[in-house]
Amino acid sequence: MNTKDFNKLLELRIADMRSSMASKSSEYASSVDKLHNFKRAGRVLSCNPQRALVGMWVKHLVSVLDIVDKTELGVLPSEELWNEKIRDSINYLVLLEAIIKEQIKNAKK
Repeated sequence: MNTKDFNKLLELRIADMRSSMASKSSEYASSVDKLHNFKRAGRVLSCNPQRALVGMWVKHLVSVLDIVDKTELGVLPSEELWNEKIRDSINYLVLLEAIIKEQIKNAKK
């Protein structure tokens, strides 16, 4: 992939992630806290929010791994499916970063 095409892919990915995060906020976060669901899940599961997030993310990771396995057999995913799986995986990592950064910030107080 040449640099121009890669940069276009990157910009499209960022726009898609931004759109997804905005649309899912009303479903997965409170109006006050973007990390609400992970914090609540952590309390339910008696673990910290980042562990709860990783547990939820693993479902997406397994799906990505299954798709990769199929590609080795010559079965390619649709662009829509692949886009969703990549976007969601990246979004989980961004949310994990937010949880950790919030914890570091709170620990300094």
